[in-house]
Amino acid sequence: MTTTQPGPVAAAPAATTTGIAALLAEALHPWLGGELPVRLLAWDGSTTGPADGPRVEVRSPDALRRLLRHPGELGAAQAYVTGELDVVPGDCAGLRDALETAWRVADERSLSSPRPTPGTAAALLRSARLLSGTGVLGRPPAAPRTQARLGGRLHSLGRDREAIAHHYDLSNEFYALLLDDSMAYSCGYWTGDGPSYTLADAQRDKLDLVCRKLGLEPGMRMLDVGCGWGSLSLFAAAEYGVRVTGVTIAAEQKRFIDRRVAERGLADLVEIRLQDYRAVPERDHYDAVASIEMGEHVGEGNYPTYARSLRDAVRPGGRVLVQQMSRPGRRGGRHPGGGPFIESFIAPDMHMRPVGETAAHLEDGGLEVRDVHALREHYVRTVDAWIERFEANLDALRALVGEEMVRVWRLYLVGGRMTFADGRMGVDQLLCVRPGAAHSLLAERGW
Repeated sequence: MTTTQPGPVAAAPAATTTGIAALLAEALHPWLGGELPVRLLAWDGSTTGPADGPRVEVRSPDALRRLLRHPGELGAAQAYVTGELDVVPGDCAGLRDALETAWRVADERSLSSPRPTPGTAAALLRSARLLSGTGVLGRPPAAPRTQARLGGRLHSLGRDREAIAHHYDLSNEFYALLLDDSMAYSCGYWTGDGPSYTLADAQRDKLDLVCRKLGLEPGMRMLDVGCGWGSLSLFAAAEYGVRVTGVTIAAEQKRFIDRRVAERGLADLVEIRLQDYRAVPERDHYDAVASIEMGEHVGEGNYPTYARSLRDAVRPGGRVLVQQMSRPGRRGGRHPGGGPFIESFIAPDMHMRPVGETAAHLEDGGLEVRDVHALREHYVRTVDAWIERFEANLDALRALVGEEMVRVWRLYLVGGRMTFADGRMGVDQLLCVRPGAAHSLLAERGW
């Protein structure tokens, strides 16, 4: 959700309606730098704002209590996931329209996230006084049950397990309804545009691209760090004849992969460990190492350890491929995890940075970076496909995880798609080799 920075603006216009909606419009004026860009409906039935704007409903005073406690994205996200704040129509398309309008207006009015300053404090007090007769003052509601609650030292082994479990142990059945049959929960590689080309095709093409970049051949040994639901581990074993070790700290994922390994008769080629990347014992052992969208979760302080662990696991001359999300330039700011909503509800403790900084970390860890392949536009298409499956399986998803979690994921998918489409986040494949022996990369690439 877009957040704003109060600043010197013209006096609020006189309310054109009566009731709580008009009071809300007046209270929000200094934060929005002008009039409401949406049609606002308050819980007393009053309305204000442009008739043709996206329809936003404030259904409870609790929504405003949350916004007074957490002005900006976090408060708005809490109110949305609990249903105290809603967008009509209540589907992904309606939410996308509202968010795109909010971002457009924020850009046009040069608004930014609120920071604690004397000006913001004064604006907040003024807003509270305006709304004092509406019942919104008082203790804010408890945090939504879907919001992460982690303890312990940042990126300790125990806290990392909690963070991963919060997101990935949601339910294998839930992810099966969202993802394609390979259960690849990462950016696909779209090589076709026709109606017969599907999400499953794009994920298969991504897995094949990774295997080709790693130069896999039958009998090689590969380490899959953060193996997810095993899409790459199973593909590399079945299609390239590679002996794969996959590591994950999500118990639900390991159980899922173990079943698939048995069903597909790959027990002689695939071993899945419930193991942290820092605990992998092998050194100079694997012919290739892959880590697909896992490096975002290790944290800035631990990234040198992560990079070194990849380097130490592969033999000299072997290849390492990291696929990882990025935050261009310095846009990460105070929120390198993607913003208060993502960091609180989806991926706590995640850290993204410009791709150049990630390349530098890998080089500092003892690897030679040979290729950087940007896939940002491919993620837009991937999330579009996930949204299509989300909408098609909505009733089943709601039955599995409840309405609040469904709303968390609607906001996550729609907001995530926007960040990739707008260039506020990227995703890249970084192909490296370990120095110390001849490597087999050709001067001319075949991808």
